[in-house]
Amino acid sequence: MAPRYGKTLGELARLLGCAIEESQKGLAFVGISSNSKHITAGDLFIAAQGVKSHGSAYAPQAIAQGAHAVLTDAAGASMLGNVSVPVLVIPSLEVMVGEIASWFYNRPASRMRTVGITGTNGKTTTASLLAQLLRAQSRETTVIGTLGAEIGGEILETGFTTPEGDQLQRLFTRSLESGATDCVMEVSSHAIALGRINGTHFSCVAFTNLTQDHLDFHGDMESYYLAKKKLFTSEYADLGFVNIDDSYGARLANESEIFMQTLSKSDKRATWHYTVIESEASGYRVAIRGTGGILIEGAIQLLGEHNLDNLLMAVAIAVESGVDPIAVARDLSTLLAAPGRLERVGVGAPFTAVVDYAHTPDAVEHSLQAMRERTAGKVIAVLGCGGDRDSSKRPLMGDALVRGSDVAIMTSDNPRSENPESILKEMAGNHAESEALHLEVDRRKAIALAVAIAEKGDCILVLGKGHETGQLIAGVKHPFDDRIELARAIEMLS
Repeated sequence: MAPRYGKTLGELARLLGCAIEESQKGLAFVGISSNSKHITAGDLFIAAQGVKSHGSAYAPQAIAQGAHAVLTDAAGASMLGNVSVPVLVIPSLEVMVGEIASWFYNRPASRMRTVGITGTNGKTTTASLLAQLLRAQSRETTVIGTLGAEIGGEILETGFTTPEGDQLQRLFTRSLESGATDCVMEVSSHAIALGRINGTHFSCVAFTNLTQDHLDFHGDMESYYLAKKKLFTSEYADLGFVNIDDSYGARLANESEIFMQTLSKSDKRATWHYTVIESEASGYRVAIRGTGGILIEGAIQLLGEHNLDNLLMAVAIAVESGVDPIAVARDLSTLLAAPGRLERVGVGAPFTAVVDYAHTPDAVEHSLQAMRERTAGKVIAVLGCGGDRDSSKRPLMGDALVRGSDVAIMTSDNPRSENPESILKEMAGNHAESEALHLEVDRRKAIALAVAIAEKGDCILVLGKGHETGQLIAGVKHPFDDRIELARAIEMLS
């Protein structure tokens, strides 16, 4: 995208309070990027410290592609040496990228209704349900998250659940240019901790839950919680929504510095709560009470009690975003789960086959429970754990798998640089000798094994990768989609 924006180095220097030569103040730049591959003529290259390397290492490439100037920190400046373009230097640049980009694009998030959703599980589904409710009212809605960025009907790959600061502001800008009135996005704890959302003030923010994940990054659950809690400050929003059925959510409701609306499946003291939850073959019939005594009734085609939490959050935010409760009630029956979230495949088989993104102990437990409630026969579950990530959750996920299924098949997820057999050993833990447990390192064979075991009335649940279309093994991304592999294995039966 070639943005119709332009700033001068003098304006940037005033914003950042940094020194610049008088002769350089009038030099204009028409775009910004922290990725040298995306630099075009006339841009500003932001050379910040990255996870693995410093951006200054890529400055020569950026300058060769036409960068008019480089913004970096002291470490980056020492790496640059003499270059042919002006160099501006500021401290702590890595947490300023989003703020700088927001300024450059004239605060795009403030020109839409922007919703930020955080939590360990449920972000993607909640964002999807909310977007569906908004779009049903002809509100052009962008969605940014695990599935990429959906803008004007086009899906763009972003690489992260929450993109880098400058990329995020470009996506906001592109959304505005496509006519978006609303933007619903997932906000990861990494993004909050690393400052990717700096420069963004949300119309409202939401907290779904907090369970063990990402401890390789945060270290412990308290640090993980505190990273999420930071989103619920006046720096980022003035209104929040929180699920108080979650213990960390109940804590956040008491500790947040912004006004919070509470949500609960059963606590009638919560701002938003259910008065009726009746299980049906295709989902649930529900009645929801909200602010001012609002009553919303209808049927939903969503499986699993955890999706009742996601629905309640989406409904609450939709109503507070101006959607008529009558319209919400009318549209409940049309709502669909996000791709790869308890998604049925192989329809027509004598058994049920489902793919789900569950990749935390809590999510695995809830997904298995959801299908157990609707299965007369055996629950056959396939699960792997990712390599180079939080290893402490592997035995917990393995335990949840074995306890929640009749037949447990442990396999590879994205082993990345780790030995997949070592990951399986950690997952198996004390269950290694269980007769109901199968270890199959090849994910395709593991899925085929589940299909071979299944009988009429059973349920196959393939967990962990959901919507993903690749498998990372030893630095190489191989094409792999659980939905396709499961469907193929079922087709082989006929």
